[in-house]
Amino acid sequence: MLVALVLAALGIVVLVVGGSSGARRHIRTATGTAGPQTRSLPARAPGAARASPGVGPPAEVGRLISLGKPIYCAGRRGDEIALTFDDGPGPYTRLMLDKLRKHGVQATFFVVGRNIPLVPGAVRAERGIGAVGDHTFTHPLLTALPPAAAEQQIVGTQRALERASGGHIFLFRPPYGRHDAAVDRIARSHGLLEILWTVDSEDSLGADYAQIAHNVVAGLKPGAIILMHENRGQTIRAMLGVFAALRRRHLRAVSVPELLADDPPSPAQVRTGWSGCGVANRIRLSGG
Repeated sequence: MLVALVLAALGIVVLVVGGSSGARRHIRTATGTAGPQTRSLPARAPGAARASPGVGPPAEVGRLISLGKPIYCAGRRGDEIALTFDDGPGPYTRLMLDKLRKHGVQATFFVVGRNIPLVPGAVRAERGIGAVGDHTFTHPLLTALPPAAAEQQIVGTQRALERASGGHIFLFRPPYGRHDAAVDRIARSHGLLEILWTVDSEDSLGADYAQIAHNVVAGLKPGAIILMHENRGQTIRAMLGVFAALRRRHLRAVSVPELLADDPPSPAQVRTGWSGCGVANRIRLSGG
C-alpha cells in the first residue's frame, strides 16, 4: 500500500521490464594495464565536494555534465577511488552504513525510486555518508523503453530522491549499465551526470564474499569507480577485505562528486569511454 501511494503521488507509470536482481546483458570491464604514476592530490576536508541542499553540483562535475557522455573513471592521477552501491535501500542498507561509518569510508548510492519508502530515512543517511544518485524508479532496461517512458523513470526518481535526501540530485546510473544516445540526452537535459564503472564486483552474479573482495581489490587503482550492490549479504561480508586493501595501498574511498572534483577525467578520457580508463571490455550477463 505504501509503495502504491508513492507511485500515485509521483504520477509514474510503472513499466516493469525486469527486476533489479535479474540477469541482463551489459558491458563488463576487465582490469587492464596500470595507469599513470600515482601522485598525491592536495588534501581536502572529507565531503568538501558534496553539494549543499538546493545547490548544484561542484563546478568540475557541471563541466562533465555539459559533455553529455558517461563517466567510467576519474583522472587516475591521485590516491582516491569511489565505491558505489546500486539498488537500495533494502534490508542490508543500515548495516552497510554502519560499516562505512565505522571505517571512515565514503560511498555513493544509486537508489531505485520505488525502494525509497522501504527504509525510512535511509536515503538521507546515505547522502550524509557520501552521495546519492538516480537509478530509475523500477530498474527497467531503459534502451527497451520509448524515450518518454525512459524520461519518466529517470525524472520521477530524481524528484523523489531530492525530497527524500534533502539535496540536489545530479548523478545517474542506467540499470544494467545499458544506455544509448536517447538515454544520454535525457540525462544531460535534466542536469544529470551518467556514472558507469571501471570495476564490477560481480556480486549481482552471486559471487561469494571472497570472490567479491578479490574482484574489487584487483581493480583498486587511482580513479577507479567500483560497482557493488548494497542489498547482498555476501557484499557486506566482503567489505572488511576491501577496507583492509584500501589501507595497504594508501587509497582513500570518497564520494563520486569528490573523486571527480579532485581528479577529473580529461575530455579525451571521457570521449574514449572504457579505453580512456585503461580497461578492456566485453559483454556478459549481470545486473547493474
